[in-house]
Amino acid sequence: MQEKKEEDLRQALNKLSEVGIDEVGRGAVFGPVFSAVVVLTKKNKFILKQSGVMDSKKLTPKKRKLLLPKILLLSSDYGIGQSSAREIDKFGIRFATELSMMRALKKLKKKPSTLIVDGPLLLRPWNGIQKNIVSGDSKFTAVASASIIAKVSRDNLMERLEKKYSGYLIFKNKGYGTKDHLSFIKKNGITNLHRKSFLKKSNLF
Repeated sequence: MQEKKEEDLRQALNKLSEVGIDEVGRGAVFGPVFSAVVVLTKKNKFILKQSGVMDSKKLTPKKRKLLLPKILLLSSDYGIGQSSAREIDKFGIRFATELSMMRALKKLKKKPSTLIVDGPLLLRPWNGIQKNIVSGDSKFTAVASASIIAKVSRDNLMERLEKKYSGYLIFKNKGYGTKDHLSFIKKNGITNLHRKSFLKKSNLF
């Protein structure tokens, strides 16, 4: 009986919050895919929206970095997860993306009653209620906040990896298959952080 009361209370509290999850780096040819999940109260959703939080792709790198501390401060909870290039090659990008999302979700203090997932694909390992929203990062502040956390976290990693993997302009292309990046792969070869399964499609491996 006590357990049911606690569960009912958790469900009621969760309904007052918006929980959104998003991934970044799905289409890159180098490095991991990142995911972030964010829990926001109704009040803090409004504050962040007024502060300029929106789909990370519509913001400049400078604006994303400025918004990040505010998002982290106003989030009731958040989690970040990633899946490596090796896992992407071994399991495929969808499964690896789900791995990164589940790793982010496991970092939350409490399991959300409803999860808003950006995009049309179900998060198959999730055994709770989920809503799949196409362009969710343009419609829900929690998803937009998650996209910013994931994007800044992954970009920061790419900038750090530039020191170890120079010669590919990783700090600039962030691991995506730009024309310059692909030409550098032809010239310098692939590294252990390049996604071989992706590069096979470009006849570079």
